[in-house]
Amino acid sequence: MKGSSKPRKNITLSQNALLPKEEMLEVAREKKRLTIGVPLERENLENRVALAPHAVELLVGNGHTVYIQSTAGDSANFSDIEYSEAGGSITEDVKDIYNSDIVIKVAPPTQEEISLMKGSQILISSLLIGTQEPEYIKALIEKKITAIAFEYLRDRENKFCPVTESMSEISGAASILIAAEYLSNANRGKGEMLGGIAGINPTDVVVLGASSAGECAARTALGLGAIVRVFDHSIYKLRELQYKLGQPIYTSIIQPRVLHKALKIADVVIGALPFSEESRFKVSLDSIMQMKPNSVIVDIGMDHGGCFETSEVTTLEAPTFKKFNVIHYCVPNIPSRVSRTASYALSNIFGPLLIDIAEMGGINHIISENIGFRNGVYLYNGILTKEAIGRKFGLPSRDIDLLLAAF
Repeated sequence: MKGSSKPRKNITLSQNALLPKEEMLEVAREKKRLTIGVPLERENLENRVALAPHAVELLVGNGHTVYIQSTAGDSANFSDIEYSEAGGSITEDVKDIYNSDIVIKVAPPTQEEISLMKGSQILISSLLIGTQEPEYIKALIEKKITAIAFEYLRDRENKFCPVTESMSEISGAASILIAAEYLSNANRGKGEMLGGIAGINPTDVVVLGASSAGECAARTALGLGAIVRVFDHSIYKLRELQYKLGQPIYTSIIQPRVLHKALKIADVVIGALPFSEESRFKVSLDSIMQMKPNSVIVDIGMDHGGCFETSEVTTLEAPTFKKFNVIHYCVPNIPSRVSRTASYALSNIFGPLLIDIAEMGGINHIISENIGFRNGVYLYNGILTKEAIGRKFGLPSRDIDLLLAAF
């Protein structure tokens, strides 16, 4: 007779016990179900909306709840019915909006809007740091908000700024159409058609900056038949621009004397120089004084001070002024002029981005693993993470990488 063996212990394996560590990590990250609030924009003449109905449909189809404040899409010609049919929850109660996990809007929230937030939430909006006061940052800090400025967002390789580039493309193309309006009799211009026809000299267009906005301005002007001259600080960007346009155009490094001669014969000048702390070039007063009567300047760069010494901020309600008999269009928010197109462009970025936040298990994971997204974060759980903002407002800041190390 064999000796009795000890009874075996019941060993229960958990569902994930046999998974590799990497897969266990993925299992641990359960998909988040988000509530997302889209408020009505309160800033005067901000006509865009952060999420168009097709983006709401995408989010609701992935199991998320999207609250849309009633009439939020009206200025972009999206009705409450369209949002409702897409699965959005239309509400007139702002508490539904500002109690959401994520509040997403175009303009920075006002102090009143910040006071409505329940706290410890995610805010995705523009920052427009040049227009802010310390109280704005302090109010968000007090609410322990994690705030993302969409103008700072980059792609996963941390090279491309999708929102900024998208809005720049709209501004560049629209700038030529705006110039065409102010050359015509409809706006008391000199009565010329932008472009050219047989037997008549084409319009002479100068574009300052081989940026995305400058490229779109040049492409649109060429499509209408204008003569285009592009100036930039970088010979590399000028070569790249010629390659993208697929045709030879006049290009030049910015040299005051050469630029001065080009401006004297220009009918339209587009200011599309990208912002640079190192070189804040502006076209001189003297050059503008020598321009042809009733020629048109469209300054796309008003968000960072403009590209011309004569530029002054205007609005969509009163977009132009004349100085030295030159028409100046200096609206800093040109995409709001074509709000439906701009809203679609924003939605094509924000919709998939919100899906990524949920799929990756929440905001902490996407901040940790996506360096381009992390670049957009300026507050993390109420802690300022951008040193430049801290210097500007005299506020303490922390390195976000050190904060994430504790996560």
